[in-house]
Formats: sequence, C-alpha cells, structure tokens
Amino acid sequence: MTTSLEPALQYGIVLVTAASQTEAEQLARALVEAKLAACVNFWPIRSVYTWKGEVQQEDEWQLIIKTDLSQFALLEAQIRRLHSYEVPEVIALPLVAGSQPYLDWMAAQLIR
Repeated sequence: MTTSLEPALQYGIVLVTAASQTEAEQLARALVEAKLAACVNFWPIRSVYTWKGEVQQEDEWQLIIKTDLSQFALLEAQIRRLHSYEVPEVIALPLVAGSQPYLDWMAAQLIR
C-alpha cells in the first residue's frame, strides 16, 4: 500500500450539518457536481446545542465532505448559498496522510 504525507496536506474533510436528508442530498449533489467535493457521505445524527440563548435538541444529518482545502472559500460560499440554516456548520479538518491512489482519485474529481 502506498501512502503519502505531503500531497494530503491540501486535502481535508469539511463537516456540515443539515436539517433533513433531502437537504443533505441536495448539498452533496451540488458540491460534487460543482467539483468542490470529491465525495460526500452523510447519515442521521442527534445534536444538542445552544441557539439564541436556549438549549436545543434536534435530529440532523451530518455531512462529511472530502475536498481540496485551497477551494474552501468557494465551498463555504456554495454551502451558505444553498443551506437552510442562518448559521450553518462549515468546519474543516486537514488530512495529514492518505492512500496515494485515493488522493489521486480525489485530485481528478476536484477543480484545479
């Protein structure tokens, strides 16, 4: 198995929560079609958070977006444009290593 540390540094995972499965699917498809995400996984979660001074508990959908972090500003703008939340979660985590064939596949899916 070939792995590479250096090329992975431009790639990352962006976490976004959505209000529904439909919204998660729409966000995922829009990001992949725009080549801002190589792949998006999502599944149902339960969130507890404070919003406007009150503790909330909601069912949401967690998106795991695999992307090129050099395109983060474009990705964030697209998410904010399409998202139903006033303040959507859009946080990035860098990849520090990855399988070179997977990283090569990611590179081929994303805008350059």
